[in-house]
Amino acid sequence: MAKKVKVAIIGPGNIGTDLMIKVMRHGKHLEMAAMVGVDPGSDGLARASRLGVATTAEGIDGLLKLDVFDEIDVVFDATSAGAHKRHNDVLQQHGLQVIDLTPAAIGPYVIPAINLEREDASNMNMVTCGGQATIPIVAAVSQVATVHYAEIVASISSKSAGPGTRANIDEFTETTRRAIELLGGAARGKAIIILNPAEPPLIMRDTVFVLSDRADARKIEDSIKRMVERVQTYVPGYRLKQTVQFDDIPADKPVNIPGIGPKLGLKTSVFLEVEGAAHYLPSYAGNLDIMTSAALACGEMMARRRMESGIARGSKETCQ
Repeated sequence: MAKKVKVAIIGPGNIGTDLMIKVMRHGKHLEMAAMVGVDPGSDGLARASRLGVATTAEGIDGLLKLDVFDEIDVVFDATSAGAHKRHNDVLQQHGLQVIDLTPAAIGPYVIPAINLEREDASNMNMVTCGGQATIPIVAAVSQVATVHYAEIVASISSKSAGPGTRANIDEFTETTRRAIELLGGAARGKAIIILNPAEPPLIMRDTVFVLSDRADARKIEDSIKRMVERVQTYVPGYRLKQTVQFDDIPADKPVNIPGIGPKLGLKTSVFLEVEGAAHYLPSYAGNLDIMTSAALACGEMMARRRMESGIARGSKETCQ
């Protein structure tokens, strides 16, 4: 017998719908209870209803009115940074665990490959899709050498970027930059996102440039490979696109880092590809898949903790 914790998802768009399908197919400790939106004609709400999930088009207020609300322990918010603050305020009043898939960053940043088990807060922020894909690489370099600067470029298909993603571009770059520094260990970070309109749609590609103190290139490469394997445990389509590249930055040709000044050392260039599991959107939408996979991993951990502590409200036993 195994217990499952009931969850709700706010935001029935691309991310919310993909996450719902992941919970229903792969949830070990999680069970879908409600899908929340604001548009009665939403495809995501219609899909949830067909799958037997309780739905409301009245937003957070509608969630509170649902019969199943009193059984819900974990809520995923896949709306926008602006809307998340009110959602979190309301949900915290009811003692719920909130997992934030927006760039609002009210709670601590969480990237499963880096700090999943270390964090224990009532609101967990999943950074951004670009951050989930690239910051583990920066952290891998930081495990070997002091990192002065890290720059990431996330390139995704325009078709995989829904209204929520487009409305949060500024928050995306700022949240990712801060997480590069806080979780990646870089003294200074920079994030760039590219929405590529190419047809046919291109798979998610990420480029990571890291300037660190000089160190053994083999040790850095080994650290990166171990980190890639760690991410692959919850995102199977995550992989190195080519061999890690290294360039020596000599003292007579230093790199000028804004706010830090001239720096020499070792430049590490890493090129990544993220193929999605195609649970909702096609496999090119790796940006969506890595975000929802990370959120699922976070939700599973929080559900397990709530059950172990005996505070889960809506857990029920199911035969497996």
